[in-house]
Amino acid sequence: MITTLIASEKMSIIFAFSIIQFANNFFMKAYFDNVATTPIAPEVATSMNNVLTDFYGNPSSSHHFGRIAKTMIEKARTKIGRFLNVAPTEIVFTAGGTEANNLAIVGSVDSLNIKHIISSPIEHKAVLYPLEALAKKGVETHFVDIEPNGAVCAKSLETLLQKFPGSLVSLMHANNEIGTLLSMKDTAGLCHKYDAIFHCDMVQTIGHYEIDLKKLGVDLASCSAHKFHGPQGVGLLYINKEKIRISPILRGGSQESNMRSGTENIPGIIGMKTAFEHAHDNMEAAQNQVTHLKEYLAKELITNVPGISFAANSDKGGLYTILTVVFPEFGIDTEMMLMNLDIRGIAASGGSACSSGSTKISHVAKQLNISPTRAVIRFSFSMFNTKSEVDYCISKIINIMEQVKS
Repeated sequence: MITTLIASEKMSIIFAFSIIQFANNFFMKAYFDNVATTPIAPEVATSMNNVLTDFYGNPSSSHHFGRIAKTMIEKARTKIGRFLNVAPTEIVFTAGGTEANNLAIVGSVDSLNIKHIISSPIEHKAVLYPLEALAKKGVETHFVDIEPNGAVCAKSLETLLQKFPGSLVSLMHANNEIGTLLSMKDTAGLCHKYDAIFHCDMVQTIGHYEIDLKKLGVDLASCSAHKFHGPQGVGLLYINKEKIRISPILRGGSQESNMRSGTENIPGIIGMKTAFEHAHDNMEAAQNQVTHLKEYLAKELITNVPGISFAANSDKGGLYTILTVVFPEFGIDTEMMLMNLDIRGIAASGGSACSSGSTKISHVAKQLNISPTRAVIRFSFSMFNTKSEVDYCISKIINIMEQVKS
């Protein structure tokens, strides 16, 4: 009986995906999930392909091929350091933002005798999960209060810093679900006033804004290349070496100045360097284009969908790449809305893309007290999106709501 039920459930899933695949052959494709990952820029792909085909030495090898590979990495490190206004020696290449966050948090606890961590309940799971693991080792986490718009309450942060001076503070620059921005300089000032170490998950903002890490005063910052048209599987952690030293979490080699063992991902690092160049060269144009598309979608939804709202006022501010739409109750939840959009060729998200495909209401939506019966859809944009895609998306949203209501 159980075997029959399992087989039946598998057939239902296969059938559902078959319908989606069949339907997608007849619909326009519109990708609005750029916060999850962005399309790779053509020049990035070209630079990576050149490395893959022509430069295959191990950068730890002492022969000619290895020395060429090592030189390429160090030139990329220097170039990226210039974009962020940090010394090349303060950049550690990682496998992405998740590893960078883990290295910052766990490495700080291991080497700086950290007993208290201050964070927020709406951080990315790449921060919250390490905090849960460290709690089992006696490291206490204290969460700041969150304002109704999703912002960190500065008064709450200072109260916790007064109570637990010398803590590690881990707060993200832009929330990946609702786009709320943190005041970096003010937060860094508060942290340093109470001798705290400030780590910032900047995965959603590096490559989208001009970032000067020295001027911002951050001690540790995480970055991931695939959030700004670079390759997946590569990122970096900035470590303010004038102030702190942290322990590695991966051991087995002396790569990355003994901070990250393992043969470096040369194509990925070169791709990330090229993505930085692409972002720098196109930043103002991308900001203008994406902001226009976001504002246009918000305006059209307000006009055509009575009762619609936007989480954390994402239509009026915050990270310019994110518009988080809270639909009125009309008979389907987030999961069903995403499926209906997908069937029509529209890619969007119900929250973080790093939760193993989960489409249940997210921890961020819960924190903002959004009803689970309302569909909450995050549309996120890049410079490769077009107005015709937005128009198509609006027409299909109206179509879905009319079909459900009828």
